[in-house]
Amino acid sequence: MSQSKWFFHPVFVFVFSIIALVTSLFLYIYWYMEVSSGLEAIVRRFNLDSKQVLASETWVVILVLSILVAIILVAIITIFVYNQKTVQLYRLQNNFINNFTHELKTPVTSLKLYLETFLKYEITREDQSKYLHYMIHDVNRLSDNINRILNLARIESKRYYKDEDFIHSDLVQIFKEFYQNNAHLFQNCEITIRNSSEQLFLYPVHVSLFEMLLMNLLTNAVKYNQSEKPGVEISLERKKHQLLVHFRDNGIGLEKSEIRKIFRKFYQVGQADDMSAKGSGLGLYLVQNIARLHKGKVIAESEGIGKGSVFTVILPYRT
Repeated sequence: MSQSKWFFHPVFVFVFSIIALVTSLFLYIYWYMEVSSGLEAIVRRFNLDSKQVLASETWVVILVLSILVAIILVAIITIFVYNQKTVQLYRLQNNFINNFTHELKTPVTSLKLYLETFLKYEITREDQSKYLHYMIHDVNRLSDNINRILNLARIESKRYYKDEDFIHSDLVQIFKEFYQNNAHLFQNCEITIRNSSEQLFLYPVHVSLFEMLLMNLLTNAVKYNQSEKPGVEISLERKKHQLLVHFRDNGIGLEKSEIRKIFRKFYQVGQADDMSAKGSGLGLYLVQNIARLHKGKVIAESEGIGKGSVFTVILPYRT
């Protein structure tokens, strides 16, 4: 960073403004104390009326001035924090746009290539079938990305949030039906649903939203995984007045510094300018918002890189 740019950096301007404001207040009080000492000496020397020379209201003025300076300091700090958060959000959003554009462009380019191949060449039925499967995969990828954006808009606008849409359902049964309906997406994975107590776990859920939560957690567990056979174990646990749903995977794991950040909107693990990052940065943000709509929350745990992760959905539960 050049010297001229350094002087205009927001952090430097902020610190300089605070120092200047506090220094000006200190100098004013110091000047008044010095003047007051001199006036007191003159009053004693010439036996003058101190009330006429030393106005008691001056201390009130100093007090009010100090309060005003404090208010200004709070305002400057608030504006600075808001500005920094805005800059951070802009960077994350810019990263999201770059990555999401890539997520859209790649399948479109692939589809165009396959279609051009169909037009230009005579292709055997076997190759046609292979290319059609590739094209269907690309279309599904496009559809998933578009649906993610649409679902985000709906959730943030609270369109889903209607009490009548939340039906008491057995969570274990929801997990099993979801896996049966989407088994083709996890053919090379080992997904286990454990309910050792064999009891029903009834909870008011919005089924389509909850299935979206499951889809994001499971696809993340598979996507961020370098094992020969990705695995996820889903288990339920009662703990006082809470129901804990654990999603334990054998994926790449998380660093401690990343755990609190991964639920932020547009956030992706890695550097902000890392174009190799996977996904759109919306999956876990959606998961957290869906959990909140169900009056719960999601937390993440990991022992470190290469040691897998555990995502836990915590729901209030009373029987």
